[in-house]
Amino acid sequence: MSKRTQSIRSMFAGGNDQVAADEARQPVQRVAAGAVRSLKDTFSEVERDYEELKQQVASGAFPIDLDPDLVDPSPFADRFADQDVAAVEALKTSIKDHGQEIPILVRPHPTEVGRYQIAYGHRRARATAELGLKVKAYVRELDDDRLVVAQGIENSAREDLTFIERAAFALKLEDAGFQRSLVQTALSVDRQEAQKLVSVARAVPRWLIDSIGRAPKIGRPRWQELADLLKVSGAEKKVRKAIEDTSFPHKDSDDRFLAVLRASKIDDAKISSASPPRLVAKSAEGLEIATLAVGGKRCKIEMNRDRDEAFAKFVMEQLPELYANFTKDNPSSEG
Repeated sequence: MSKRTQSIRSMFAGGNDQVAADEARQPVQRVAAGAVRSLKDTFSEVERDYEELKQQVASGAFPIDLDPDLVDPSPFADRFADQDVAAVEALKTSIKDHGQEIPILVRPHPTEVGRYQIAYGHRRARATAELGLKVKAYVRELDDDRLVVAQGIENSAREDLTFIERAAFALKLEDAGFQRSLVQTALSVDRQEAQKLVSVARAVPRWLIDSIGRAPKIGRPRWQELADLLKVSGAEKKVRKAIEDTSFPHKDSDDRFLAVLRASKIDDAKISSASPPRLVAKSAEGLEIATLAVGGKRCKIEMNRDRDEAFAKFVMEQLPELYANFTKDNPSSEG
């Protein structure tokens, strides 16, 4: 090949032939096998760490942020939520100042995808919801047994459930079909104590428990006393009357209990003796015309105003003559 031809080819080829030739003459640099293995091990370790982290998050080892609107209460409530207003307000203040320091525990909802049920931390969930914040939560797969044990143990550790809250919780678990041994575990009590809790909760109607509330200062002996008194005929009627009193809702929970206990102890015989004797006047057809109540220094005649107002006025007009005739025949009665 002439110099001229070689020069032209070089111009159009951009010198690639020379570069290629030069590269061909360079020695090949190979990466050491050890370095390749080291890099591969590093990737594997990162991958393992990532998978382990995923598993830990999935198993609830690390808390995640949840929308409180997606979190439902436990199906086995162990406290009276409507009685916790003051505690929730205090918790809201703490979360505002310091953040949520302790995550709650939830499980994926067994029937609704994307929702959760609380094992423990109901107050924290409510406080964050009212503050418009996400709630920090451990998410774990829990069956019903593990759910109630988790919430029972957590609450027992805090020891802030009242006697009647624990009793109502024990009864709820038993009625849901849980074994008595699991009730004992959830409440950290022996078999005898579990029996007492359940028996009191069965003896005191739920409507009455709800009316009284948590009663934090009232322990088992007085709840047991109330349960025994309610077995007496007529006791429930007296208790309902006490609850219907206008002052009852304004009392605190402990005082509401005491009001109910006092009402259940009222002696029917004393009530009868305290009530004034009543006489009833009836027509020939058996229709009640008037009643006479005698008590203290008063005699009180009552008639049905809607039906007998005109008759009552007629009787008032006749009373002077009736009184005169009566005193004529009974002179000792005058004065």
